[in-house]
Amino acid sequence: MASTTDGATTEEDFRRLVEPHRAELHAHCYRMLGSVHDADDALQEALLRAWRGLPRFEGRSSLRSWLYRIATNTSLDLIARRRKRVLPVDYGPASDPHDGPGEPVVESVWVEPYPDGEMGLEDGFAAPDARYELRESVELAFVAAVQHLPATQRAVLILRDVLGFSAREAAEALETTVNSVNGALRRARVAADERLPEHSQQATLRALGDERVRELVEAYVDALERGDVDAIIAMLAEEATWSMPPFASWYRGAEAITAFLLEGPFRDRWRHLPARANGQAVVGCYRWDGQRGSYVAWVLDVLSLEGGRIAAVTGFLTPEAFRRFGLPEELPAWSAPSAPPSSGTHSSL
Repeated sequence: MASTTDGATTEEDFRRLVEPHRAELHAHCYRMLGSVHDADDALQEALLRAWRGLPRFEGRSSLRSWLYRIATNTSLDLIARRRKRVLPVDYGPASDPHDGPGEPVVESVWVEPYPDGEMGLEDGFAAPDARYELRESVELAFVAAVQHLPATQRAVLILRDVLGFSAREAAEALETTVNSVNGALRRARVAADERLPEHSQQATLRALGDERVRELVEAYVDALERGDVDAIIAMLAEEATWSMPPFASWYRGAEAITAFLLEGPFRDRWRHLPARANGQAVVGCYRWDGQRGSYVAWVLDVLSLEGGRIAAVTGFLTPEAFRRFGLPEELPAWSAPSAPPSSGTHSSL
């Protein structure tokens, strides 16, 4: 590695050194924090700490392990200062759709969607000892589940079961003992398993196959654009939920979701574009704006599938985030409904 004449590492040297790890470290911070914006902050701070600490890096571990240690502890520091992130279904009981959505909760309490393009994750497992596939570990259900764990248990579970670190490596990263790590891991596994669905989205997507997934997304988009509530309900699992952070309100079952759609979204005109987030199918929803004479970015619907049906629609009202998901902020008035283009399971739908 190049350095200055006095042997010091330059900032450009450091950037080249850490750049191959940046995407996976960002995904790690997201798992820990449940927020893209918090992950941005954590990664920036972690790399600053790494830069300052580089002269003391003695190579007793790999550079990757050292960076993960810094990113993990930076995330833990951030967790101690910020509120736990949740989804509406964990925030309070199901709502009455006739009461309206209420006021949005503007505090930073919501798990955020994560754009697939930033994950930098390969298929499969990070290491032989890992229990979760890399893409499973950024699914909405997984990220939401681990936010309920105490911070240290969360870190241990991710280090051991996602990244495949040994108990000794995790203990060194967290400056604790192997026995403490093993105890925290046992408790974390029990708590996480209680919240996670029986099948991950990756397993469901593989079982359905790319063509069936495309058909589901296309049918969902078609029903939304026609305002066909019966078609939407026919696509839902029996106990399906529909939520829309930052609103705390959410709905369960056909009757409540029907009322919500008829009294809310189906009063407007929409256009849609497919995308991906958290390794799952996503639909970017654009609402007609008469003053602008165009369809404007409004909500990102993350679809969680169960068999061949939709088990949950989590509609993130974050139009400012559309660009990050590779979606335009506006569609022209003449735009036609778009069917999802051909894709593989782990690429853009």
